Amino acid sequence: MIPPAGSAAFVAAMERVLGVHRRPYDAMNSVVCMDETLRQLIRETHTPLPPGPGHLQRHDYEHERGGVCNIFMATEPLAGTRMAKIAQRKTKIDWAQFLPDYCRALR
Repeated sequence: MIPPAGSAAFVAAMERVLGVHRRPYDAMNSVVCMDETLRQLIRETHTPLPPGPGHLQRHDYEHERGGVCNIFMATEPLAGTRMAKIAQRKTKIDWAQFLPDYCRALR
C-alpha cells in the first residue's frame, strides 16, 4: 500500500524504475532481473499404480519431507537469457556468488 504522505514521490520513483524495462537493448548496459525462492522438497512414500484401461497412473497423496532448497534465478529479458541455480541454503555469500556465476555462464 502506498503511504498517503509520500504517494507522489513514491509513484515518481516507481515510474523511474519501471522505465528501465522500456529502454532499448544495450549489451554494454544489461538489465538483469534476479530473484530467489525457497522450496520444500517431498518424496513419494508409495510407488504409483500403473495406468489401467481408461485410467491414468494413480498417485498416493501421502509424502515424506525431503528438506528444502533455495533457487536463485537471473534473466536478461531483452537478450533472451536466463539461468537458475539450486542451492542447499541461502546466505549472503551464496546470493553474492550467484551473479558472477551468471556472468561467467554468458561468456
